[in-house]
Amino acid sequence: MNRISQRIAAIAESATLKVDAKAKALQAQGRPVISYAAGEPDFATPSNVVDAASNAVLDPKNYRYTPAAGLPELRQAIAFKTARDSGLTVEPSQVIVTNGGKQAVYQAFATLLDPGDEAILPAPYWTTYPEAVKLAGGVPVEVFAGSDQDYLVTVEQLEAARTDRTKVLLFVSPSNPTGAVYTLEQTRAIGEWALEHGIWIIADEIYQNLVYGVVAHSIVSAVPALADTTILVNGVAKTYAMTGWRLGWMVGPKDVIAAASNLQSHLSSNVSNISQRAAIEALTGPQDAVEEMRQSFERRRDVIVAELNRIPGVICPTPEGAFYVYPDVTGLLGREWGGVTPTTSLELADLILDQVEVAVVPGEAFGPSGYLRLSYALGDAPLLEGVQRLQGLFGVRE
Repeated sequence: MNRISQRIAAIAESATLKVDAKAKALQAQGRPVISYAAGEPDFATPSNVVDAASNAVLDPKNYRYTPAAGLPELRQAIAFKTARDSGLTVEPSQVIVTNGGKQAVYQAFATLLDPGDEAILPAPYWTTYPEAVKLAGGVPVEVFAGSDQDYLVTVEQLEAARTDRTKVLLFVSPSNPTGAVYTLEQTRAIGEWALEHGIWIIADEIYQNLVYGVVAHSIVSAVPALADTTILVNGVAKTYAMTGWRLGWMVGPKDVIAAASNLQSHLSSNVSNISQRAAIEALTGPQDAVEEMRQSFERRRDVIVAELNRIPGVICPTPEGAFYVYPDVTGLLGREWGGVTPTTSLELADLILDQVEVAVVPGEAFGPSGYLRLSYALGDAPLLEGVQRLQGLFGVRE
């Protein structure tokens, strides 16, 4: 008899967390490693949010269990944000507060999928999505769009992947890992295709407020008729620099949210009341700090894209959202660098860490090989120095 269940043993380790942990371990040894691995802002949580949490710690009403689905005031604030940013009017009863967006992703798939149901995952995708599908008994079906498509899948590609077992489409805009943002026309076309074929949509909108010169159109805003077959996933982690506060949510039809709430009542019960009080302030308080962070990300994006594209063999599309670049590095593979000839982006990432002490995440974590993910959510100085180390290793276009 196996000591570990087959279901749990089959889970792949999070590649992004693995690379980040390795980078931090080397830094702890005194190595001057620059890490582009972690998908979290380098800024402090806004002070008004921290103050709200400090006050909450001193209030005895936060020392007890609260409703598993979340504080009523926070669910109301999330409903307001959903109407404002996603164009969907919902009642607080259609909201569940979760321990980070990752739990919301897991619960969304667990609530919708039966064993054998297929979920279409546009690739490149965040490393957790296929594992969440498999934990729910579902079958992830990858649909890949490369740099030649700006990492945006088409309706034709989705239709080619559809079978009579297809139940869910994951829709992510802006994307992790690519930063790609679908236009309103592309979003509407995909939404209408899903509506026509009765396919549920799980829309991860965690980066919807981090866009640069464009709008991240919610699929329920583009196709309002999808409201009854769509779950929205979101959280405060990225927009408000609150990754460690573990506060996310899911929004959807009442019957689905009721089922997911039942799951959460057994899985984790309520999220920390301190984090919930902080999230209320984040969503309803001043947004000046959010805009300052967004402007910093946009400036860093422009620098890293320009500098990466100076490296021969690298093609880096300009992301329109999130805080990642996803360069195509197939032009660097099969060539010798410092006595090593990498043939995959996994081998290339190892070479980069060994030879110039820069940590990046290989494309294998998000789909096919041949790509690297670099987060530009780190300080301006290390961001530039890290790319210059890559230029020193691979050369610079004249």
